[in-house]
Amino acid sequence: MTPPRRLRICYAVPGSDLVSTMGPTRNVLNLARALARHADVTVAFRRVADRQRPEGIKVIEIEPAAASVRPDDNATAGIGYGQFLAYLRRLRRFAANDLAAFDVVLEKSWLLSGFLSAYCRARGQLGVPVENIVQNAAYASRQQWTKWLRMRLGSWVASRCMREARLVIAETEFLRQEIHDHWRVPLERIAVVHLGVDRGLFHPIDQAEARHNLGLAQEPTILTYVGVLDWTHNLAPVIAAVTAASTANVELHIVGDGARRGEYEARAAACPERIRFHGRVPHTQVPLHIAAADLCLAPYESAAFASGELGYSTMKIPEYLSVGRAVVSVPSGRIRSLITDGQNGFLFANETTQWQRFMDALPARERLRTMGLAAAAVELPSWETTAEAYYRLCVGALAGPPPAW
Repeated sequence: MTPPRRLRICYAVPGSDLVSTMGPTRNVLNLARALARHADVTVAFRRVADRQRPEGIKVIEIEPAAASVRPDDNATAGIGYGQFLAYLRRLRRFAANDLAAFDVVLEKSWLLSGFLSAYCRARGQLGVPVENIVQNAAYASRQQWTKWLRMRLGSWVASRCMREARLVIAETEFLRQEIHDHWRVPLERIAVVHLGVDRGLFHPIDQAEARHNLGLAQEPTILTYVGVLDWTHNLAPVIAAVTAASTANVELHIVGDGARRGEYEARAAACPERIRFHGRVPHTQVPLHIAAADLCLAPYESAAFASGELGYSTMKIPEYLSVGRAVVSVPSGRIRSLITDGQNGFLFANETTQWQRFMDALPARERLRTMGLAAAAVELPSWETTAEAYYRLCVGALAGPPPAW
């Protein structure tokens, strides 16, 4: 069904600041640009932390303020309960005033998933929570009882809001089931749409050329991790294994920043010649770092997810595959459908002993190159395909009768 005019869609991201080098920002902007072919699209972050706003997309701030760029983009990190309540009041005003002009409000998952969508629904507007993770509160709080309490309260609020949503979009089948189990959202109201890949940026690149452009030596076997250094990923086992490895001429390159960088640098201090921290790099440079690698890493911590399975739609693995690099990750959730052990990557538990065994029998570079060809052949959705699915779901939800509950 085609609406009588172009839809006006706002993709709201209340739990994040706009930081262009971070995954949540990138997937929102990529989807918004692709969705703009079908509708008039605006994105809304709590604040724009980048000095320069992204081109080609309208961006508004939920709570404009001078914001310094932090190691991560978590917009509510470090704020007290009083500040958080003040932000919720601001969100209510934002929903009443700024969002009233839109036909559809997509709400990116955060601590209070569905909160904005509930306000939209109360005035007859379509609000659609877009979920990418159901966190394990006990793991995420890391024994901090105040953080655990905030996450549990947030989950309680989210469950009430989510259960009443006409439509919820999940990024994987595993996550669809997690949302149903954790928040009791009926399965028939949860649609699955995988994240896309920017094939214009992430495509096979010659390794020698990539290393030359980055000033890296041609000879070493390079293992590369690209992403945030947070608690959903755990680089400690591979750092320990690379530090102790008997294999000569092996390097570990870590591209990104985050709360755990200091810890990782301390762990790597005993072997600085093998482990290199690049920090944040411009997004356009990320494919070069991937292409320079022989093997790319996605060391997820399954315990971070409510079900113990990797529920969300990883961005880094499809990007690694698209550049034509074999991947090491864990046998969990959607990863099993992306990586075939021994063909386009390796799957094993993210534990030090497992990494040590792997490093002791590290495959030759020629075998890794062949596996990279298999990686590049994996079929993956584009952002255009993802956007079309979002648009169809929004049009269908607007046209359909109100859900009976």
